[in-house]
Amino acid sequence: MNIRGLWTGGFFGIALASALVGLSGFAWSQDSDNKNAAEKRWAWSAEALEPFWRGDVIQGESVLFIRDPETGAASAKLLFPVQEIIVASDSAGGKTFVAGQDFRFEPGSREIILPEGSSIPSFTPADLRRPAKSQAYELTHRDGNGEIFFGARLEYAAMQTCFTYRTAARDWPLPATHFDATRLPRTIARLKAKQPVSLVVLGDSISAGANASGEYGQPPYQPAYPELARLNLSKRYDVPVTLMNLSVGGRDTGWGTTQTDAVLEAKPDLVVIAFGMNDSAGRPADDYQAKTKAMIDAIRAGRPETEFVLVATMLGNRDWIRLKSELFPAYRDALKALAGPGIGVADVTSVWEEFLNRKLDWDQTGNGVNHPNDFGHRVYAQVVCDLLIPPQ
Repeated sequence: MNIRGLWTGGFFGIALASALVGLSGFAWSQDSDNKNAAEKRWAWSAEALEPFWRGDVIQGESVLFIRDPETGAASAKLLFPVQEIIVASDSAGGKTFVAGQDFRFEPGSREIILPEGSSIPSFTPADLRRPAKSQAYELTHRDGNGEIFFGARLEYAAMQTCFTYRTAARDWPLPATHFDATRLPRTIARLKAKQPVSLVVLGDSISAGANASGEYGQPPYQPAYPELARLNLSKRYDVPVTLMNLSVGGRDTGWGTTQTDAVLEAKPDLVVIAFGMNDSAGRPADDYQAKTKAMIDAIRAGRPETEFVLVATMLGNRDWIRLKSELFPAYRDALKALAGPGIGVADVTSVWEEFLNRKLDWDQTGNGVNHPNDFGHRVYAQVVCDLLIPPQ
């Protein structure tokens, strides 16, 4: 049994460390055999990994229905106005729901409403809280009223519902594509020439796969974003792409600077560097940038032809007191300042900011505080691959 954890080392406070990875950290387990079997059961499709902000159909967008404790009314909002619901299901994909009977919507609206008697689960805000100091990890809510409910594995996925739908309008404010053949020219040239590509991912527990269903051998068995990106590049270009994922839960950019020799051992063509969540308890943006640059410089010194994708992380739950949310956009801007020939930025931060302008954190969270669910892992892969795959 492999055990990897998201802990609160470094800026989160090493003094809090205890069993596994730390008293205030998040331990999560992964059975390698289950993971390998799960990857064989998850079927790649171009539609699932087409950037959600392009095209007319959104695939498997997750929501968590919140019920008013007084009126009993339950609703949630999707990212885009709905023209047609194609499929509504639980996160595992084993149970589908019926329009009119289990949910209803007005065409052109983003809101989905649950009628009385719906078989779709709904929850009150209190259901997503726990009493202070009642969980293995102290996730104090910013309002001081207890803690945010922590989902170590797929607890949030079990509460969420997924919708595949045709949009009535496309009103996404971010760029339609980030593909630029001049930004990562060597990697794109290898892909186009059908030459094998060696991909290395170095990051924290998000990159290690936390809260992706495939990590636990549970339906729908979806891999985490590094494997999704590998699969997508391999399938789209019809070329072998190998992946070495060196990511470890709980780590930050400081740790990343100690791993460059391990990266070089893989002789990578492309390195994805993805930190920020664990730095965000207080590491200044200039130090975050300096440590990221130190990783790039050390890898380039040993392998000058290597190219890089720098991932600006998703946002953590703004209601968790340990995170300094203002650092996420500062980290994004720090990474963009490093962009140049051979260095691209996968800006998940801006995507998540827009998510939270339209929806709530628990709609796409994997653990309640700082991991994505399956939908979020697909978004990560879409944003990374958008740098490397031209619009279809």
